[in-house]
Amino acid sequence: MTDTTIDKVREAARQTFRNHLEYLSSGRIPGWVDLFADEGVLEFPYGPEGFPKAVSGRTELHDYMQNFPKHFDVQFTDLVFHETVDPSLVIAEFSSVGTALTTGRPYNQTYISVVETTDGKITRYVDFWNPQVAADALRGGADGVFATIAND
Repeated sequence: MTDTTIDKVREAARQTFRNHLEYLSSGRIPGWVDLFADEGVLEFPYGPEGFPKAVSGRTELHDYMQNFPKHFDVQFTDLVFHETVDPSLVIAEFSSVGTALTTGRPYNQTYISVVETTDGKITRYVDFWNPQVAADALRGGADGVFATIAND
């Protein structure tokens, strides 16, 4: 790959990630799902018991994320990309500042994301976040929170 091609691939991957943040914070879930490849996967290595460890395919991604705008009003801030050897790989750190809509409690989260892309589409997104922050924002604890969101 030439340097120009590498730069274009890297910028496409980073723009896809920026779009992910924009679409999610604005509640545009169909657009968010379209950022993924047909068999794209979203993984949660730190998800609590009863929370999926992975969601794959556009239908599952939509079903999983469709209720996010009902529960959270967030803005994503402090985005930092880390340079990678593979220009299609995005490693990003960022934060969210927001509110759990059902409780009015703050939802201020710190994330690290590892995102693999192909032709500007997300093929694998590994989402490192603290589920306890979400639990505290939604109910003041983890009991039943994630089951509630999934069953809306």
